[in-house]
Amino acid sequence: MSSSTLTYVLVTPARNEEAFIERTLESVVKQTVRPLKWVVDSDGSTDRTDEIVSSYVRQHEWIELVRMPERDSRNFAGKVGSFNAGYERVRHLDYRIIGSLDADISFKADYFEYLLRKFVENPNLGLAGTPFNEGGEVYDYRFSSTDHVSGACQLFRRECFEAIGGYVPLKGGGIDIIAVLSARVKGWGTQTFLDKTCFHHRPMGSANHGDRLRATFKLGQRAYAVGFHPLWQVSRSVYQMTRKPYLVGGCALFCGYFWAMLRRIHRPMAPELIAFQRRDQMRRLREFFKSRSGLAGSSQK
Repeated sequence: MSSSTLTYVLVTPARNEEAFIERTLESVVKQTVRPLKWVVDSDGSTDRTDEIVSSYVRQHEWIELVRMPERDSRNFAGKVGSFNAGYERVRHLDYRIIGSLDADISFKADYFEYLLRKFVENPNLGLAGTPFNEGGEVYDYRFSSTDHVSGACQLFRRECFEAIGGYVPLKGGGIDIIAVLSARVKGWGTQTFLDKTCFHHRPMGSANHGDRLRATFKLGQRAYAVGFHPLWQVSRSVYQMTRKPYLVGGCALFCGYFWAMLRRIHRPMAPELIAFQRRDQMRRLREFFKSRSGLAGSSQK
């Protein structure tokens, strides 16, 4: 089996994405290996999102627009509901890979062919993706793990997606984290492949929370909600202080996490997933500091 014969479907929840969605549409239409079906689920959009998608539906029979009722708020539980409505339109099809694709990203023409090839090469790969470039910056994976796959674009092997029961509808976010951890706990491989990137056109978290610092504070709260270890969060915050907006971004991430801890906000994740994640985070921190101490020792010789 080759990447060109590994059939895949895509589902895109989209809510008021007129500013970005045409870039996503153009990227998918130009793929060297196109999806069997792509469902764009307009989640109560009140702008020109439906109009833009409809113009592509008329040209490409494998694209479908599904319209969800309007709702007052924008949150991640709603995004999962929107995804599930699209999923119902493809689950009967004969596909091997299913992808969740945000409506504010773009990528090169061989993007999906590249990722499909990874599934062909590794039968145990259950979930795959790439880093995203946002404002000219790509996350430094020396300080993270390629086991995590960003929710901007997650491709699942069908058996893996069905084994984890799909996405968990959490209002505050973290649905991509839970999907990755659930897949790993069930023995599937998950990986971000670093030699490709996609482009994220909306600053992360800004769709829900307005300005960048408020969004970063909310990301800190979410990190607590999904069970990040305190030491891991301190390390993340210190690292974030070295990136734009310098110092204050890391402070916002730190404050969000520990404010949520003081308030003891609800943690919706299963205890076994939190325990699995924390063991992994501590392992990664030990490896990082061990490598740094090794570099320091070698420089003194």
